[in-house]
Amino acid sequence: MWFFGAFALAGGLAQFVDGTLGMGFGVTSATVLLAMGISPAAASAATHVAKLPTTLVSGLTHWRQGNVDPKTFIRLAVPGAIFAFVGAVVLVGLSLAAAKAWMAGLLLFFGLVIFLRFGFDKRLIPAPAKGHTARWLVPIGTLGGFVDATGGGGWGPVVTPSLMTVTSHPPRKVVGSVNAAEFVVALAASIGFLTGADQIEDDVPWLAVLGLIAGGVLVAPFAARLAGRMPQHVTGTLIGGLILIVNGQVVLLAVGAPAVVGWALFGAAIVGIVAVARRASVFDQAQRILEGEQPDVSAERGRGRI
Repeated sequence: MWFFGAFALAGGLAQFVDGTLGMGFGVTSATVLLAMGISPAAASAATHVAKLPTTLVSGLTHWRQGNVDPKTFIRLAVPGAIFAFVGAVVLVGLSLAAAKAWMAGLLLFFGLVIFLRFGFDKRLIPAPAKGHTARWLVPIGTLGGFVDATGGGGWGPVVTPSLMTVTSHPPRKVVGSVNAAEFVVALAASIGFLTGADQIEDDVPWLAVLGLIAGGVLVAPFAARLAGRMPQHVTGTLIGGLILIVNGQVVLLAVGAPAVVGWALFGAAIVGIVAVARRASVFDQAQRILEGEQPDVSAERGRGRI
């Protein structure tokens, strides 16, 4: 029972982060499952199965809250779903060693993406040129879907920051559209993993998956309502730092680093992450001031005031 409860808590926290920041559930869940020794294909499959009910509830809640732009949703979901299916088939076909190297590298990279994005307001994934243009949405969805399936997560870290740049939507609409499209992407990836079901079925920790689902479904409606209202930079910095620590330890174990080195880096990382999170609070304060001065234009237009 404690095992189920632990994963329910993890799923709730991961969904809270994902629903408010637009990224984090897949990367966080896959990181935990890999740390348990689950094979990369099984970890990604389990993560996407867990995403199905959580993203459905989150997407519907965002829709009811008016946080989803239909055109953006379609342009992301269709190519994202196609290439999520392709990515799942590719991951199942990789050797275990190659899959572990690929997935560990992706998760470490996306941990760094999230950490720098919210801790330093810096982007590792370059923003598309010319800002607000719909033509970038299909390539963004394509890349996000493929990376998400092969890495166990990555839809949010790829798509959310990009949408912040190429659309004029307020943060709540970006997060809502990304979360809604993620359900379609997770469904397509899950279908893709069925092509290798005989290879991964016995390795999937179904009790852990059920825990992730239970926690995520319970928290999803509340997280959707808080989208754009949380201290995003502090929360994102802490989550990105956590992902870096866990996957960094996996890499150190893989290269045979001494335990003392791992513990030393772990302690230094904790101190550094907390310090950066305190610094990141300045960005949240500036954002609240800016939002207080600039009303949500789309919301005002929806009320008929503009």
